[in-house]
Amino acid sequence: MAASFFQRISRAIVGKSRVDDTTLDAIEEALIESDLGVDTTLKVIDNLEERVSKDKYMSFEELVDLLKDEISKLIPESDSLPSLLEEKKPYVILVVGVNGVGKTTTIGKLAHYFHQQGRKVILGAADTFRAAAVDQITIWARRAGVELVRQSMGSDPASVAYDTVKAAVARGADVAIIDTAGRLHNRVDLMNELTKIRNVIRKVVPDGPHDIMLVLDASTGQNAFQQAREFSRATDITSLAVTKLDGTAKGGVVVGVSDQFHIPVRFIGVGEGVDDIRLFDKAEFVNSLFDPDNLGESQKTTR
Repeated sequence: MAASFFQRISRAIVGKSRVDDTTLDAIEEALIESDLGVDTTLKVIDNLEERVSKDKYMSFEELVDLLKDEISKLIPESDSLPSLLEEKKPYVILVVGVNGVGKTTTIGKLAHYFHQQGRKVILGAADTFRAAAVDQITIWARRAGVELVRQSMGSDPASVAYDTVKAAVARGADVAIIDTAGRLHNRVDLMNELTKIRNVIRKVVPDGPHDIMLVLDASTGQNAFQQAREFSRATDITSLAVTKLDGTAKGGVVVGVSDQFHIPVRFIGVGEGVDDIRLFDKAEFVNSLFDPDNLGESQKTTR
């Protein structure tokens, strides 16, 4: 069973009344074990060291509060989604990510989320290279009660994206969500494909896509950093959706990727059901990392 974030930090600082080099080394090790990544961990340690330099004596609670504050500052704030939905119609979301991270399932849950808010949603099945992906998004569209634009297998993904946004405009949709091929193939190919999709979207919606959302699986640890790096090089990622997140043993990935690539988290997956997706709340998330009642089990996982 993986130790929770809180358990790792507790082992590093419990019983310590003095924040010395040994304590900082133990905190550093705990943060790295929690998948914050080396660069983000060093930021936390450097800032913590500076803040405690004058008063090295503090309680466990005071040190936890300092850590909460430092971690919170590393996670970028996202724009208000309700405001964006009012300003942009249709609000176009281009979803990217490798196969297996829960990308198509996340799209289905997003469709349901917006539909439940009374928004008119259209999905675009632009991952035309895998029959399973098209079949899966078709099932999710029915489950969410939203429209789907699809073409035959092997069709040009940009053509599907174009038809999707064109239909969204014609039918007065509030949100258009477009799936893309989940392949970390040759980066040049990936870049060209995403650029082409973006360009055809802009023929219909000049300022679209409004959100290029990268889906990451929190349970993959350092692989999530590599995926974020590759997709960030290929296109301008503007938000993250994190799946399989229990916020305790795996939450460090959220902090590290968001900080290192300066990308805000928009949504998190919190279970298997169609309703198990929610807007990311930074304060709630950071507090959950330090909740002693979270023991590190994967009680809430999703694909």
